[in-house]
Amino acid sequence: MEAHHLVHDATVPDLFVVTGISASGKTTVGRALADRLHPSAFIEGDVIRRMVHNGRVEMTPGASAAALAQLRIRYRHTAILANSYREHGFHVVVEDIIIGTALTEFLGYLAASPVHLVVLTPDATVVAERERGRQKSAYAADWQICHYDSVLRERTPRLGLWLDTGRQSPDATVAEILARRGEALLSGVPS
Repeated sequence: MEAHHLVHDATVPDLFVVTGISASGKTTVGRALADRLHPSAFIEGDVIRRMVHNGRVEMTPGASAAALAQLRIRYRHTAILANSYREHGFHVVVEDIIIGTALTEFLGYLAASPVHLVVLTPDATVVAERERGRQKSAYAADWQICHYDSVLRERTPRLGLWLDTGRQSPDATVAEILARRGEALLSGVPS
């Protein structure tokens, strides 16, 4: 990537948290955002999830206590990595499904400010279209898309920058995030 396209601030490294439901574009946008920051680290939620090799309990609507406990471990380990990379001078982009009350809990694991929170909110029909075009499947049925979309819109604290990216390219989304980074900035970790 050409140097004039990179964003670099030598004072305090940025930490971006990119969230939304599955197939909202988190991984693609998060990776493209990390590509624009220098130096940067990209922490992908699915990579952390797959670190539990045997005994992994997947999240589903009405998740079990074991699934919720593993989700908390995943979020804590993600935050540990983010904090460590940042302490060593890297801009950090974290992407994962962090919705509902779990968002506030996750933000509490982060060591320092500033934190930029970006919530990707394409509507459920766009997510269903994207899901049909993917090689992996995050949803067993379309009703699950509506369930997770409802948790996102109705039970997730309205923090940071919420973007309807349903008809936007990943590059356009990254450009908007960088242009509106002040709106994504959290003034403190909510409790």
